[in-house]
Amino acid sequence: MNTLKVELGDRSYPILIGEGLLRHPEVVRQHVVARDILVVSNTTVAPLYMESRTAALGDGRIVEAILPDGEAHKTLATVSRVLDVLVANRFGRDCTVVALGGGVVGDMAGFAAACYQRGVAYVQVPTTLLAQVDSSVGGKTGVNHPGGKNLIGAFHQPSAVLADTATLATLPVRELRAGLAEVIKYGLICDAPFFDWLEANMDRLLAAEPTALAHVVQRSCEIKAQVVGRDEREQGDRALLNLGHTFGHAVESATHYTRWLHGEAIGAGLLMAAAMSHECGLIEAAAVDRLRRLLERVGLPVKIDGVPPGLALEHMRIDKKVQSGRMRLVLLRAVGDSFVTADYSEPALQRTLSTYFG
Repeated sequence: MNTLKVELGDRSYPILIGEGLLRHPEVVRQHVVARDILVVSNTTVAPLYMESRTAALGDGRIVEAILPDGEAHKTLATVSRVLDVLVANRFGRDCTVVALGGGVVGDMAGFAAACYQRGVAYVQVPTTLLAQVDSSVGGKTGVNHPGGKNLIGAFHQPSAVLADTATLATLPVRELRAGLAEVIKYGLICDAPFFDWLEANMDRLLAAEPTALAHVVQRSCEIKAQVVGRDEREQGDRALLNLGHTFGHAVESATHYTRWLHGEAIGAGLLMAAAMSHECGLIEAAAVDRLRRLLERVGLPVKIDGVPPGLALEHMRIDKKVQSGRMRLVLLRAVGDSFVTADYSEPALQRTLSTYFG
């Protein structure tokens, strides 16, 4: 088992990464110490892990909230169901919410924890690759709105992240591939040697080789923990973690969160961000082609049909990085070198949208 730490002063917390981690009750109970515990999961994950994982929580009062699966259910109405369970069971401010599932479960459970009695503790137990490498770390919680992705939410840090890589063995192939988009992102934003490693080892990752998956979870969490420790509330460096997300979130919201998994949309968004960087004269076409080849090996989309460029732009303009009415984008100077800017060519953006949407 490896342990990392998100350094946030008195709100610092550990990230535990290991195969079979959740089979050790003493480890789980060290980080979930409340008497009253609400375990939030979904209809896909609960049948696989709920019984065994709740047994590791000890003898306290354990209540379950099982939610429908999928990004389309990441709404205020679904979070309200979690709050209803907390209220009905008269949980106090000393309770703990445990998020057992992927990114959608973690975002909603964390948001419910942020809202209930103005904030209660929660622990992330991510069971998908995407959640283990990205969404479980950093305290971003919230839900979608018909007008845009993750527009309603709060920063609320977990008290611990328990990433058991053994859960990835039950992950559907499509979910595994979607999670790899966020892994590729880390190489692009700040770690060119990691991007090189991904190119050399992608076949191992696609075969779900445990040691390869453990490595990418570890390295991704190292990068994210460092970035969040420097910039918790996304006033600076943390925005780099959104490479491809302005494009990708537009893909999701324009298709009503039903056609593409989050990671699939981000995969396409990464290529769009790279292509936009090339259109702005920042990187060579060879770098864009290199990324395209890697995304195609993973099986991620490299173009989005059925969404007109104008509609995509409309959804992009409500992105959370908009400042003073100007949309900011994360672009690349090279693989491993990214930056946030509002100083880009509008014709370059239009050319990129016309090429990759349609």
